[in-house]
Amino acid sequence: MASRLGMGGRSDPRPPIPSREGRPAEGAPDAVEGAPVAAEGPDHSEPASPSTLRPGTLYIVATPIGNREDITLRALRVLREADVVAAEDTRHTRALLSYHGIARPLASYREQNRTTSAPALLQRLETGTVALVSDAGMPAIADPGAELIRQVVAAGGRVEVVPGPNAALAALVGSGLPPAPFLFAGFLSRQRGDRRRQLDALAARPETLVFYEAPHRVIETLGDLVEALGDRSAAACRELTKLHEEVRRAPLSGLLDHYRTTTPRGEFVLVVHGATGEQARTHTPGGAPTTVSDGDVDALLAGAMAHGERMRAVVADLAARSNLSRREVYARWQALRRARGGPDADD
Repeated sequence: MASRLGMGGRSDPRPPIPSREGRPAEGAPDAVEGAPVAAEGPDHSEPASPSTLRPGTLYIVATPIGNREDITLRALRVLREADVVAAEDTRHTRALLSYHGIARPLASYREQNRTTSAPALLQRLETGTVALVSDAGMPAIADPGAELIRQVVAAGGRVEVVPGPNAALAALVGSGLPPAPFLFAGFLSRQRGDRRRQLDALAARPETLVFYEAPHRVIETLGDLVEALGDRSAAACRELTKLHEEVRRAPLSGLLDHYRTTTPRGEFVLVVHGATGEQARTHTPGGAPTTVSDGDVDALLAGAMAHGERMRAVVADLAARSNLSRREVYARWQALRRARGGPDADD
C-alpha cells in the first residue's frame, strides 16, 4: 500500500544511504501553546548541495545528554539537511545547533502542545523531511516523541532512527550491575501510592531495573525502593557526561543515607539489581498481604486518603485484594470523605 506521506511534489531519485555499520540503524521562546506549529525564523537553506534525506521521512535524532561533542556525524548531517527540526525546547536546541554551526528552521513539539503541533508536522512530511529531537538523548524515551512516531507510522510514513547518546544505557553500563537482561521503567509516578504499586509489580523481576528521577524526588524514591525491593545493590548516576558526572555504587540504604546528608543535584538515573532467585520466590510486594480483610479496608482507605492517593487506583487495588466489589469500596471511600468534611466528588 502506498504511503499517505511523502507522495507530494518533491521526489528523491537517489537511493537511501546505507548504514555504515552494515546493519539496520537503531534507530528564543517555544511556540505558543494551542497555535499551529510554524518553523521559527526564516528558512535558512544552509546546505548548498542537494539533501541526501528522503522526503516523507521522520528522522529520530539522538542528541547529547550533557557533553555537546557526544553527537554523531550522521546526526549532524541530518540536522543540517532536514527541512525543519522539531524540538521539545527550541531555545535549548537552537543553542546546540549554533554550537555545531547549523542554522535550520525550528518547530516546537512538546508535551503541552503535541496535539496541535502534530498535524502541522505531518503536513510537512507530505513533501519534506522532519528531524525530531528531545532535550537530551534519544527521542521517545520518557518524552512525547513516541506519540508523533505512532501517528507517522499510522499514516503510512517512514521513520528512520539516528542512534546516539542515551542516559539509561550509559548508566546501566557504568553501574557495574548485570547489563542484561534489564528493564527500563522510566519515571515512577509522583503519587506515592501509585509509585508503591509500580514497585510492588517489579519486586520479583530478575532483570536489572533502570529508573529516571528528578533530584528533588531522589530521597523519597530511594526510601520506597528500600521498602519495596529490599536493600539491593544499586548505583545512582547523575550529571552523566557533564563536568560533575558521578556514579555512586552502594546498597540502596547506603545511597539513601548519602543523599539525606548531601543535597541531590542534577538529573538522576537509578540502577538497581534485579531480584535473586530467593527474592523472586519469596518476595511479598511491599511486605503487604496479598489479601485484605474487610475490617482493614477502612484503615487502608484512610491511609491512602491521607497521602493524597488517587481514588480510582486505590479503589481498584482494594477491590482486587478484598472480598468487596468496587462499588462497595467506593462507597466506603465516599463515606470516609464525608466523615472528614470533604466533598463527595473525586478523581
